[in-house]
Order: sequence, then structure tokens, then C-alpha cells
Amino acid sequence: MRITVIGGTGLIGTRLVRMLRDNEHEVVAASRATGVNSHTGEGLADALAGADVVVDVSNSSYTDEAAAQEFFFASTMNLLSYGADAGVGHHVALSVVGTDRLARAQGGYFVAKQQQERLITASGRPYTLVHATQFFEFIRNITDHALRSGAVRVADVLVQPMAADDVARAVAQAAVADPRSGMVEWGGPEVFSLNDIASMDLRARQDEREVVADPLGTYFGARLTHRDLLPEATATLAATRYHDWRVQNPGGHPAVTSVDADRSSL
Repeated sequence: MRITVIGGTGLIGTRLVRMLRDNEHEVVAASRATGVNSHTGEGLADALAGADVVVDVSNSSYTDEAAAQEFFFASTMNLLSYGADAGVGHHVALSVVGTDRLARAQGGYFVAKQQQERLITASGRPYTLVHATQFFEFIRNITDHALRSGAVRVADVLVQPMAADDVARAVAQAAVADPRSGMVEWGGPEVFSLNDIASMDLRARQDEREVVADPLGTYFGARLTHRDLLPEATATLAATRYHDWRVQNPGGHPAVTSVDADRSSL
């Protein structure tokens, strides 16, 4: 199977490309670093030529609504139109668990992600949306973003994060399967309060700052209910537990942004 991965040099993309190639698929890793820009369309026709599947794990570095919407609209429309011209038979996109809830609560970036999903579902093209919870590798970004006056004040919410390797594995499974014309949802194997896992992340970095669960706190500007970041009970659970991931990654991972911060493909 020939698979084009948009965002193929990012956090999820590099793992996804490796997994697919290990399973003997022909994979094109497409990003700005390889001369492909889904936002402008540069190099896209060549990258999609002969592809059976296109997988979009690229992302916008913009968190404000207007810029994020412009990125996702242009990029998604390019992928859909160029993909149709190339005869691509399956469009797979990575997105976020609870996109609709986050869009209602925050606006901004998650409104743009919701728009991306709506463009795909309304396109008439065969597709699968993969909803994943946040990554272990993303926790550092959350804690750093929540720093206020020497303390980390995080929203009083529950999270069910998963390892980036497991996210890539979930996307790989969707890519080689038949189109679902719908969404598949994945979450981590454990539920944490956000303040507990933020504290564990800081201690692993030898950072002694206090972490406070703030009932009035926000999640990147969004005021959420306690369970808004959790997947449904029907979600598939990934295998890797936080402790096991931390043992394998004692230094964690440099802070990343959003779903899959592939800055080389934005």
C-alpha cells in the first residue's frame, strides 16, 4: 500500500512513517522539510501521486481562531482536492478527543479543528477521523503554559493521556484499514487529575514548583467541566502506562504544541 503522511517529520509523523515502513508499506513522508506544503499546495501533487491513502498529522502553530482556521481550511481543502485528483481512496486525519466540547468552551484553535473535521466529513471522500487524548509528551507544555507567579495553576479536570508511540500506532491501524466514514477514539490506560500528572512531570524534571488545581482555571483558555477531556467509555485504550513511559523517557520530551507539533510541516 502506498501511503502519504502529511506532517511526516513531526512528533507523530516520524513514528507513523517508521511503523508503516516496518510493515512493508511504501510511505512518502511529506512536510516542509521535504518540499511539501499542504497549506500552499507546494509539492502536494507529486507527494500524492499514486497514493492509496493520505494521512494528515500536520498541525497549525497558531492558537488564535482566525489564523488556525485559515491554516486548517486551506490545508484540508488542498488535501481533499489534490487527493481526489490523484485518486486517493482514503483520507485519514488525526484530531482531538472532545473537539466539539473544546470548541464550545474555548473557540480559538479547537473551532478550527472542528472546522477541519466538518470539511472532511462533508467532502464525500472516504475518510477516517482518529480522535486521541493528549500525549504524555505534551504534559510539559501544559504545565509551562499554566505557570503563574511561581506556581502552576491548572484546570481542575481529569485527563487520560497516552504515549506518542501509541497515538502513531492508532493512526497506522486506521490508515491500513478500510475507511470508517466516521471517527475512532483512543485514550490512555489511566485517568489522572491534571494537577497530579503535572506534579509528576515537574518532579521528573527536578522542578519543585507547586501545582494547584484551580476550580476557576482554564485549559488553554477553555473553561471545562471535570470530564471534558476524557474519551467515551467505548474508546480503545492504549497499552503504555505513564510510569512505563517515564522509565523509558526519563527526561521526558521537549515541549510540543497542540495535537502534533510538526513545525516543519505547518
